[in-house]
Amino acid sequence: MTTRARHEQRAPLLLAVLGTLAVIFFVLPLFALAVRVPWSSLVDVLGNEATTEALMLSIITSVITTAIAVIFGVPLAWLLARSTMPGRQMIRAICTLSMVLPPVVAGVALLASLGRRGVVGQLLNDWIGLRLPFTMPAVVIAQLFVAMPFLVLTVESGFARSSTTAEEAARTLGASPWYVFSRVTVPATRSAILAGAVLTWARALGEFGATITFAGNFPGATRTLPIATYLALETNVDDALLISMLMVMLSLVILVALRGRWIGAIGGAR
Repeated sequence: MTTRARHEQRAPLLLAVLGTLAVIFFVLPLFALAVRVPWSSLVDVLGNEATTEALMLSIITSVITTAIAVIFGVPLAWLLARSTMPGRQMIRAICTLSMVLPPVVAGVALLASLGRRGVVGQLLNDWIGLRLPFTMPAVVIAQLFVAMPFLVLTVESGFARSSTTAEEAARTLGASPWYVFSRVTVPATRSAILAGAVLTWARALGEFGATITFAGNFPGATRTLPIATYLALETNVDDALLISMLMVMLSLVILVALRGRWIGAIGGAR
């Protein structure tokens, strides 16, 4: 039996029913949201200055967050996957802990470390007068803290599953460690890196709890689209529905466009 035939075999009835129920569980809230959205007000909401500011801030900060996550997360993923440093399991657990922390707890932890009276924040404030909380950089830091683990775990899986034959051949031919990493290892795991970047971006775009705790809610500076959605829910439900649908469509377009790449990478295609 070919691989394709094995993949296309008929599912047992119980699995089909349970899988269908799972699909309904995910589709129903999105369908209900689409039905409830007052589409006739879409232009007015999108033309609103506060919504536009929140949208642009979310896009800018999430893109910056993703870029920083790639710069620091890819080397971290390589160390976790390929190095023999002691305590790797504990390091992995600590570096990915924010994935399972309540977002508000993540925000409190950031305040404790980088706040005006924080462990590091107080030194930054006293020495150079730098205050991070309740600024745009604080939004990026909050997003990075909760979103980068998605990239680290995805890329680590890519490094762990990729063949090392080409890397060994390059080293045999005298290539430097940096050349092997940048010209052989990274291209071989580009799908995993892209997958991690997409997941990081999506998580950063939707970040709320850590952001509002550490960065606050200042229009044009720290009020991201999720925060604007929450505020709209308290004053105008229709606006909240429209902004929520905007975020759904924005995220869905990106994930669908890159579907083959990020699913394949997560599944260890490379």
